[in-house]
Amino acid sequence: MGRIHVLSEAVANKIAAGEVVERPASVVKELLENALDAGSTRIKVQVEAGGKKLIQITDNGCGMVRDDALLAFERHATSKIKNAEDLLNVVTLGFRGEALPSIASVSRLRVETRAAEDAAGTVVEINGGKIFKVEEAGLPVGTSITVRDLFFNTPARKKFLKSESTELSHIASLVTHYALAHPGKHFELHSATNAMLVASPVADQSERVYQVFGKETLDQLLPAVAMLPLEHIGLPQPPPWRREEAEEGASKDPGELRLHGFVSKPEIQKLNRSSIFVFVNGRLIRDRLVQHAIIEAYRNIIPPTVFPVVLLFLEMPNAEVDVNVHPSKTEVRFRQQTVVHDFVRDSVRAALMKARPVPQFTTEIRAHASASPGLTPGAYPPTGAGWTAYRPLSEPLPSGGFALTAPFPQPTNERFHFEGGIAIEANAAVSVTRAPVLVSDDGCVAPIPDEPGESALAPSLATLKPLGQIRNSFILAVNGEGLWIIDQHVAHERVLFERVLKQRSAQKVESQRLLMPLLVELTPAQQAVFSEISNELQLNGFEAEPFGTRTLAVKIAPAGLEASQIEHMLQELLDQLSREEQKLNMEMVRNRIAASIA
Repeated sequence: MGRIHVLSEAVANKIAAGEVVERPASVVKELLENALDAGSTRIKVQVEAGGKKLIQITDNGCGMVRDDALLAFERHATSKIKNAEDLLNVVTLGFRGEALPSIASVSRLRVETRAAEDAAGTVVEINGGKIFKVEEAGLPVGTSITVRDLFFNTPARKKFLKSESTELSHIASLVTHYALAHPGKHFELHSATNAMLVASPVADQSERVYQVFGKETLDQLLPAVAMLPLEHIGLPQPPPWRREEAEEGASKDPGELRLHGFVSKPEIQKLNRSSIFVFVNGRLIRDRLVQHAIIEAYRNIIPPTVFPVVLLFLEMPNAEVDVNVHPSKTEVRFRQQTVVHDFVRDSVRAALMKARPVPQFTTEIRAHASASPGLTPGAYPPTGAGWTAYRPLSEPLPSGGFALTAPFPQPTNERFHFEGGIAIEANAAVSVTRAPVLVSDDGCVAPIPDEPGESALAPSLATLKPLGQIRNSFILAVNGEGLWIIDQHVAHERVLFERVLKQRSAQKVESQRLLMPLLVELTPAQQAVFSEISNELQLNGFEAEPFGTRTLAVKIAPAGLEASQIEHMLQELLDQLSREEQKLNMEMVRNRIAASIA
């Protein structure tokens, strides 16, 4: 008896589902692309429990006749390609014929569809890959697919799903960006509680950005438009049996490579690549080549550890891109990779350079330092036309040593020694300045009361002797371990962070009521996360409630935060948590809120 056997159809479908259906957002992507391929102009998406319980997508496309509705759930059954040659020129978003049978094998699926030429529609119900019911019904033209209890028969896959808010944010982000890619179509996204997105048809992408994200986001983006004629230079020759056909079509125009979309200004910076969205011929992709080109365009413009906000649409002849690379169709291969990479890089860089502000030399040449006084009490403020109160760190003394002058009046000189470090005797005379002892009150916030019997400072910090301050930013101090350079701004943030956590644990958070409620616009993905962490925000001194479809009204905020800081903090916090791949841990959320307030 041999060891090799053929897997059953049920097992094969579940294996295929593991490649195509990764999470509820994968189901929405496949069904949404099918609706777009069907020529729909109105698409409505409804989800419950982050897509785990219910995903329903309704469109007004061409619909299916009864035989097609049954055949669509056979493996590799598709209406979009007929032979292998069509794979080189795919014009639709879907074409593999794997999505519907894979989704049906791990869910309870119901299809309601009717073609325009049929008098009655067809209803098909499938449970775990097995057809349960087929009947006729009176239906409008179009298709409605309902997916319930995703992964009900594969509990191992269901166990690896994230929290409901995380899954809902992925779905919201996907629907939002397909709405951006097709501004002439109507999109709706509804959760169990509210309408997260209602986008009616508009003229172009800029109006869609204004419609979905608001005026402030549109003002922060720069338009990018470019075009490049393609050439078939350096490409491999076709095989001999296809060479005559290739020579006959060689005279044809190879087409153009076009780019349009939006890129963010350098001051807009994100912590990860999740804000970079690229569409190739209307298909949302995650391509390393294009992402690398975008990062290269921002090189030396933004720090290397942050990323821009980019929404790019690439259009090229279908023969120039291979979409048959991955079952989920999120990866593509370009025929001329170097040309595409350089074109994207140069186009984005040109848009950034065009919007670069012109320096006002006559103003800058007479500019003076405008830094505010430091947090240290008694610090000597900058005077006159510059930092005249400071002596250069490398100014030699007559005795041959070096001096470090602090901006405090009447400094006193004394010698100090390092224990176990560099021998201080090598420099005969070292002049240092002894600064007044720093007090706990920094003039901005009240000092933290120490707990009884608890040391306020670590032993290594308690022995520090301040030497001085450089440019109201850094404090220099020494102890037996050596020289300490303290960033007083970061140290102040740490003090505030510990204070917020202490007040939160004691439930004595200081808050302030705003004179007028602050209105904050949320994206659909941010809205999904807010519903999850609203209670924790309230315990940290916020009082915010929904105000309209996707607007948040903030009435009370922690003490000390200005209106602009409140909006920036909430946007940054919700952006971070909307891309959190792990389940939301309230301890982690609490620390992030405290860090953002600090």
